[in-house]
Amino acid sequence: MSGSSPRSYGRGAAILSLGIGATGVITFAYFSLASYSLPEDEYGHITLLWSAVFITVSVLYRPVEQLLSRTIADRDARGVHGSEHLRIAATIQLALGVLFAVVALVLRDPIQNDLFGGSSTLYWVLLVSVLAYAASYFARGYLAGHHQFALYGGLVLMEASSRCLFALAVAIGIAEGQSAVALGMAAAPIVSLAVVPPALARRLAPRAVAPGAVAPGAVAAKPDPALDPERDPASLDAAARDEPAAREPEFTLARGAGFAAAVLLIMLCEQTFLNAGPLLVKATADSGGAALAGFTFNVLLIARAPLQLFQAIQTSILPHLTRLRAGGETDPFRRSVNLTLTAIAGFAACVALVMLAAGPQLMDLLFGGDFDYERGGLVLVAIGMGLYLCAATLNQALLAHGLAAHASACWITAAAGFVLFLLLADLDDPVLQVELAFVGAAALLSAALYTLYRRA
Repeated sequence: MSGSSPRSYGRGAAILSLGIGATGVITFAYFSLASYSLPEDEYGHITLLWSAVFITVSVLYRPVEQLLSRTIADRDARGVHGSEHLRIAATIQLALGVLFAVVALVLRDPIQNDLFGGSSTLYWVLLVSVLAYAASYFARGYLAGHHQFALYGGLVLMEASSRCLFALAVAIGIAEGQSAVALGMAAAPIVSLAVVPPALARRLAPRAVAPGAVAPGAVAAKPDPALDPERDPASLDAAARDEPAAREPEFTLARGAGFAAAVLLIMLCEQTFLNAGPLLVKATADSGGAALAGFTFNVLLIARAPLQLFQAIQTSILPHLTRLRAGGETDPFRRSVNLTLTAIAGFAACVALVMLAAGPQLMDLLFGGDFDYERGGLVLVAIGMGLYLCAATLNQALLAHGLAAHASACWITAAAGFVLFLLLADLDDPVLQVELAFVGAAALLSAALYTLYRRA
């Protein structure tokens, strides 16, 4: 069973945390360099391209990543072998990529002219980036399910580093302009796939089979206690109570697609929380919409950057909890969730205190520009970030329980409230409106998911 010991799991998760933590810092550097190197309007279009790319790839491809992560971990914990789950996941991912390509080509004119100000380069960067991320997210799910967290961390670190090099080239004068910065988004997922050959080599390497062990590709048969002549019949009921959780139904295309569809809705809601604010600010602003959208985007980076760091927890906790559930280990499952929620609360409190003490100065230092960052709004976003991370943790616990459809209903409700507040509230400050909507919707979401988790 790959990576099943607590020591190997903890070591792998720690390496993944380092890789993704460095990724968050490098992502900040990418936007900081771009902000200083480009005019405000061009930087605004870079943030809009980023939002468009990551809304799309998170909605379309993270469901398959989560599907693979959970399914591989569950099959490993139960001793089930075979590759049908990989074929099914690849079929779903390929279909989603083709769907995107068709829609993007049909809608080229409004995307290129209305969203990107007529830039054909930004349009093609969007198309190439999204298609390349199909392979990247498939690889992430494969690596997470097999607890190959070091390679997962290497993948995301290579992605962020290669993207940042393009912004650095513009900042030091090797290249120039918005297009050069944007090209980093297309190169990043392609470069990151360099970790795939080592991962496949590790899994395909021939292994010696110990006497009595189950060869790769076979399913371990569980002995029937009733057929054991040395087993006391009075102990059969106790054995049944100690059995792991009931085996899940056979993994089929319909079942995999159903799970992926529910997670797709969750991902759509997640990206609504993170990106609808800047997009709606641009759409409703009378003038300077792109620059104001870029400013709003910078404020929400207080939530977005920790989310990248949280990916280490989110990526490792789903297969970990899935293995615990498959083994019937209820108490370790609950302790893992509670420990994560406690750590998030402490982290969010620290970020809120930093924003209260020096938030405006830090944001001015990182991004410059002519906008003034309000201290209270930055603290609100920090609080919302903590609530949102708690919700994301509870969501992974519910996915491990197989309750993706129930969890998606909570996400849809909270996201709908978020968008309605943005559309219907009429505050003089659109950035404050986004900040209030974010913290309120995050509170509603975390409460709804916690209620569902307690019932589970």
